[in-house]
Amino acid sequence: MKTIRVALAERSYDIRVEAGLLARAGEQLASLSRGRRMAIVTDEHVRPHLATLESSLHAAGVETLAFVLAPGEGTKNWRQLETLVDGLLEAGVERGDHVVALGGGVIGDLTGFACAVLKRGCNFVQIPTTLLAQVDSSVGGKTAINSRAGKNLVGAFHQPSLVLIDPQVLDTLPIREQRAGYAEVVKYGLIDDADFFAWCEANGAALLAGDGQAREYAIAHSVAAKARIVGEDERETSGRRALLNLGHTFGHALEAETGFSDRLLHGEGVAAGMALAFAFSAAQGLCPPEDARRVAAHLRAVGLPDGLPATGIAASGARLVEHMLHDKKMDAGTLPFLLARGIGQTYLDKRVDLGDIAAFLDCQRGAAAA
Repeated sequence: MKTIRVALAERSYDIRVEAGLLARAGEQLASLSRGRRMAIVTDEHVRPHLATLESSLHAAGVETLAFVLAPGEGTKNWRQLETLVDGLLEAGVERGDHVVALGGGVIGDLTGFACAVLKRGCNFVQIPTTLLAQVDSSVGGKTAINSRAGKNLVGAFHQPSLVLIDPQVLDTLPIREQRAGYAEVVKYGLIDDADFFAWCEANGAALLAGDGQAREYAIAHSVAAKARIVGEDERETSGRRALLNLGHTFGHALEAETGFSDRLLHGEGVAAGMALAFAFSAAQGLCPPEDARRVAAHLRAVGLPDGLPATGIAASGARLVEHMLHDKKMDAGTLPFLLARGIGQTYLDKRVDLGDIAAFLDCQRGAAAA
């Protein structure tokens, strides 16, 4: 078992990574149950994994209560938050209890936020079942729901007590979901680890084909990278943690244009956004054009969108920038962008002109039409 520590003083916790861990989760969680029933929040797609988890907990002497929600981004809303919080209260969940989030990023975000506000904060455990959640959203304590104004605009920082990651659960994940999660793996190489990006170029296809060794290495490496950054900047105040948003400003705008639907998965938006961030950096003379081409080529090779045309979105640059104005990173009327001086050399730029962004996106759109 690989164990990565997220060092946050009294809020520190472990991330444990091992194939087959879900079937042994009862051993990991029994001490957190305090002899009480443990609530599990999951969705319809994860029912087979729910059965495995409940069996493991029951074998460890822990009773369970499951809340099975509808799958998809539409579940992250006020109505579902209210329903879940009311259900947890009716179940008698106490502040010292641990609620288990079993699922992808939607379940983790919603459950984490519910636990952040329930009785002014109760404990929770993340057991992510998608690659995207395993390498990104289950770690770091960002919890949220969506609102009419945009994605993840209502939320709280609330760290889990423990994260259990079983790479084997990805065997049942559709390939499109695996590719979407892989975008977040690539991100860690592009931020500040050029050697890891080179590893992705050499091993990404094998990882997506189900190579267990490659998958486990990528997950452990990614969460270690995120744990290090979160430990340095838990609440994104110094700018260090903001690097984890590479591709997200462009990506969220693309998601918003699709109504946050299955037309463009979050990881697909991030992939296109990273390609756009590198292409814009190259267009501004900040990044070698060859690096931007290399990023796009790798994303394209593994079946991810390598820019705006690949998403099939025909919106104007002005329209996409309008979505960006609702970004939660807006600060005093300006929107910081993650740009790059090269692969592994991402930085935060607070002086980007949104007019330049709109013109760049129109140029991307026009190039595709030509």
